[in-house]
Amino acid sequence: MNAPERYEQLIAYLSSHLPDPVEQLDREDGALQFFGGDPPQVVAVLTETSVTISEFAGVWDSPSKFTATPRRVGTVKWRRLPENALLAALSALIKGARDARLASFQECRYCGLRTPPESLHDAGVCLSCTDLHSGAIH
Repeated sequence: MNAPERYEQLIAYLSSHLPDPVEQLDREDGALQFFGGDPPQVVAVLTETSVTISEFAGVWDSPSKFTATPRRVGTVKWRRLPENALLAALSALIKGARDARLASFQECRYCGLRTPPESLHDAGVCLSCTDLHSGAIH
């Protein structure tokens, strides 16, 4: 299989093996970036030579500005590996990133919803429950 065909195969593989829904973005550097899950769980970046799989993470720079800061799990040089080894490696990296992300979720102490850390307000309370239980009057 030539490189352009394999690149297209990787786009299809990532689109179908990342957690649903999958969002695909074209980056300015020419790479394709994929976000899998809602809320995001796994980030994949596909370049002409490699695939990097990361656990989704981020920080709030201000109350209205969130910056994604994915945590790299691994990078595979896709041109160097045979197809079966490549797909097995990607599968393991995606599973590891997803498992790590889901392990970071905490249960809201009011509604019981498993919530990503960036969506928790104080002491295990999701953003939806914060207003309900804060005593604030709107």
